[in-house]
Amino acid sequence: MEPILRAEHLTKTFRRKGQEDVIAVNDVSFELMPGECLGIIGESGSGKSTVANLLTRLTEVTEGSICLHDKDITRQKGAALRETYRKIQMVFQTPAESFDPRRTLGDGIAESMVNVGTIPAEVKKRTRELLVRCGLSEDFAKRYPHQVSGGQCQRAAIARAIAVNPEILICDEATSALDVTIQKEILELLNELKEEHKMAYIFICHDIALVQQFCDRVLVMYHGKIVEQGIPDDVIRNPQNDYTKRLIASIL
Repeated sequence: MEPILRAEHLTKTFRRKGQEDVIAVNDVSFELMPGECLGIIGESGSGKSTVANLLTRLTEVTEGSICLHDKDITRQKGAALRETYRKIQMVFQTPAESFDPRRTLGDGIAESMVNVGTIPAEVKKRTRELLVRCGLSEDFAKRYPHQVSGGQCQRAAIARAIAVNPEILICDEATSALDVTIQKEILELLNELKEEHKMAYIFICHDIALVQQFCDRVLVMYHGKIVEQGIPDDVIRNPQNDYTKRLIASIL
């Protein structure tokens, strides 16, 4: 089986005028297989979210390459990049900030479908269906981000992300701002959607217990590098890297 996504030697350096450059991601390589849920863990500042931003082209790569189905998407722009966004979507940590506060949740969910040319009647119908599938009633289409709870807004964000039937869903700390009960519900929803749509996931998180529960494989990042990887149970029970040992010890 061929990987659906391949990152090779990704490096991101942030240039700071008059100050030392910051290397946020340092020579990171990994593959994502079809249908796989790949976890990326590490403390704040380890480079996890920068990796997500590189994969979704929200941040430009300094060095290295990203291939989707063996097609290099590292420097894509315009129509080619828009086509890639049909295949890769992201769910953010703070969903309310990812929606335009001046527009309804329904508008936000509909936007990606409109962008790919879906007819208006189908957009409206599918928006309602997506809300219901993600555990919200149809009337949430008329609400604004500030009018709903964090968990409800995250469900709407997931509905928006799956609206164009992506092949890869990147969840960047998508449950960390939620309380434990809502967190569990969101994970259950993500699991159900994974089975229904046969999507591959990249699940970025600082909580290794959640990764153990949700992921098939895990990468451990520290200071911009991958320092360990493997099956979550194996990494937790028999960590090889000193940083991984400290990370696990802090939660057990």
